[in-house]
Amino acid sequence: MAYDSTATKERILTAAATEFAAHGVAGARVDRIAAQAKANKRAIYDYFGDKNKLFAIVLERVLADLAEAVPPSDDLPGYAERLFDYHRAHPEALRLVMWEALEIGDQPVPAEEARTRHYQDKVDAAASDGRGDDARARVFFTLALTGWSIAMPQLRRMLLGADYPLDDLRADVSRAVAALPPAGSAGD
Repeated sequence: MAYDSTATKERILTAAATEFAAHGVAGARVDRIAAQAKANKRAIYDYFGDKNKLFAIVLERVLADLAEAVPPSDDLPGYAERLFDYHRAHPEALRLVMWEALEIGDQPVPAEEARTRHYQDKVDAAASDGRGDDARARVFFTLALTGWSIAMPQLRRMLLGADYPLDDLRADVSRAVAALPPAGSAGD
């Protein structure tokens, strides 16, 4: 059987996403990625460079998958519901972004310019709802409400109870997003 570099790269990216979601960049081990991907450790470095570059590629791919699955919308409550569902089904996306925040902090992130344009697409879609306000804060709070609800299961359990249904939380998030005041209305 001939060597298939495309299949090897795909296995590496899949294994790396799992490893980085579980351990972050600092805690991830190239040996574990190689073993999980059934790939040579050298192939990881040859194809992707160092561990930080591999993380950036994995995160870019995961965020692209998310953007394709949950496109921007002028219906922020509906968008929040779809995003909630996506994060519920694919918790690694939130985990990777959280690891990025923990490890990079307030420094520029890989592909920040492209990612900023992507977020601007969300703001533009939200602004087209006819409210006439600056939609940036509403989009930010929509992302925060949705992501935090899934990313913090321990806080959710302590505040809402272990038996609080995620479907109810999904509806709560949507209602909270719908109730967001127009951006810049504080102090009016």
